[in-house]
Amino acid sequence: MDRSLPHQSASRTKTRRLAYASALAALALAGVVGLGIPQSAVHAQLKPEAAIQMPGRAPLSFADIVERVKPAVVSIHVTNGGSQPKIAQAPKGGSPKGSSPRDLFPGLPDDHPLSEFFKNLPKEWRDLPGPGNPRPTQAQGSGFVVSADGFVVTNNHVIDGGSKIQVSFDKDNKFDAELIGTDQRTDIALLKIKASQTFPFVKFADKTPRVGDWVIAVGNPFGLGGTVTAGIVSAQGRDIGSGPYDYMQIDAAVNRGNSGGPTFNLDGDVVGVNTAIYSPSGGNVGIAFAIPAKTAGDVVTQLKSSGSVNRGWLGVKIQNIDEDTAASLGLTEPKGALVTEVTTPGPAAEAGLKNGDAILSVNGSAVADSRDLARQIAGFSPSAKVDVRILRGQKEQTIAVKLGKFPSGKELAKVESGKSDDPAQTKGTELDQLGLTVAPGTGANKDGVVVTEVDNASDAAQKGIKSGDVILEVGGLSVKNPDDLANGIKEATKLGRKAVLVRVKSGEQTRFVAVQLKKS
Repeated sequence: MDRSLPHQSASRTKTRRLAYASALAALALAGVVGLGIPQSAVHAQLKPEAAIQMPGRAPLSFADIVERVKPAVVSIHVTNGGSQPKIAQAPKGGSPKGSSPRDLFPGLPDDHPLSEFFKNLPKEWRDLPGPGNPRPTQAQGSGFVVSADGFVVTNNHVIDGGSKIQVSFDKDNKFDAELIGTDQRTDIALLKIKASQTFPFVKFADKTPRVGDWVIAVGNPFGLGGTVTAGIVSAQGRDIGSGPYDYMQIDAAVNRGNSGGPTFNLDGDVVGVNTAIYSPSGGNVGIAFAIPAKTAGDVVTQLKSSGSVNRGWLGVKIQNIDEDTAASLGLTEPKGALVTEVTTPGPAAEAGLKNGDAILSVNGSAVADSRDLARQIAGFSPSAKVDVRILRGQKEQTIAVKLGKFPSGKELAKVESGKSDDPAQTKGTELDQLGLTVAPGTGANKDGVVVTEVDNASDAAQKGIKSGDVILEVGGLSVKNPDDLANGIKEATKLGRKAVLVRVKSGEQTRFVAVQLKKS
């Protein structure tokens, strides 16, 4: 029989409960640490070094890594000359000369109070930009040193158009830098610091990081040099619509001014060059893109040796092969790249490639899509000979092509003249299976048939074919008149095709469209 007082009984009960809870907590803690297995069993199953190192675990602090790599990260300061900001309109009777604020007030008496005010303005305020006195603009970005003698990697868009380039380290000591070379396709630029001394540097990583690995970004966002942010690799192989190369996505905070800066792994090696962000507002939303170290390293090696990057060039315009296009070509799966236009003169034209050829492989390596083909060809040196496997008509064949050197934008640009004739008044031939009405081409469009009407409910309309477009080919055969187009449709129907491939010219652009056929 318990003779204790009520408050004493309650106290003992509370004590027992606390002891019981403590025991449960101890057991729970043991379960968390050992994943429900006694500690002795855990250590028996793991190698001693594995149990100590715990690979993949996040560090308690990034400070040691940052201390090691930060000295090699620089801020890029670019002066762009020739900028001429607009000046407020001067009163009638005078015009701004762009030399002094006083010039905005022609005829101002010397004894006027404003005249004395203008005389006492700071020097940097006295000279206004104008036609005769353009004020240079300033741009900033990031970069990193990759050799002890002062070679610096950054983005091409950071230094593009700059008349003067300077780099500064975390201690704010500035150095002039010269431009060694640029590569627009990968947005990489290589600079050389104009100083005879040894600089701290970092190297590109040998291994590609995995999705989920920790990364550290160091750079100059908003002019705040030496800023460090951390995150993980969010994705690999991102296509951001900037050429054929893939990008690495990270979630470390990256903002304006981070462009050209490095992304490091936990070993302190550069795994990427920060180059773009996805942001509706212009600020960080946790989606940034970096040029992978392998791509950047290869480009830097070429820029350092020759000042430019030499890539193989096939000389074709291409597009992806979707399911409908594959069906129209007789392919079992939507893979490969479709030639929409052969550049003349060019390696492909000399080798005999034609519009409508489906490129399936290069030197035995399968082509997944148009970007994959561009990457493969760019990986060859100019003048290399490659075997291009194509599907033309119903047959596969291999064509040997001697590649050329990838031309610059100016070299590649073409001057095209001639405008499409207005087909509005032309009576056309109706092709129900396509949902189109076409008319013979004239003038600049004499080598095809002109679309005069499009059924809005047709597959052709859904795929962007519109009035005024010119159909140049059907099923790989040239179209000179509406009968040629009709015969091409009949041939596709005989072969049991669900779609027919037509080559369409829209304005100055030419493309292939696989149009599903209506059942007749």
